[in-house]
Amino acid sequence: MLNSRRPPSVFAERVLHVLRRIPPGRVATYGDVAVLAGRPGAARAVGTIMRIARAPGLPYHRVVAAGGRVGGYGAYPALKISLLRAEGLTIVRGRILQFSKRRLKVR
Repeated sequence: MLNSRRPPSVFAERVLHVLRRIPPGRVATYGDVAVLAGRPGAARAVGTIMRIARAPGLPYHRVVAAGGRVGGYGAYPALKISLLRAEGLTIVRGRILQFSKRRLKVR
């Protein structure tokens, strides 16, 4: 469910489907989600979709910026860090330690 007057695009539906598949303790970058949703290079579009999405229960916190930076979470970046830590990730100075081991395999 997206917060707009028109129905969600096929790409938006795919992005939300990819989000559902990210397991606890793993993360994906915005670019990874774009690739898995069928539009490589559309990382910014993924961010926009996630910003306006209102689908409850999705693990939005598991999508991070490139290179393991935690990135934003609306007005609650500390909540994102807390949720990731609760899933066993170690975060130091806004970066996920052992990012390559925690990153969802895409390619």
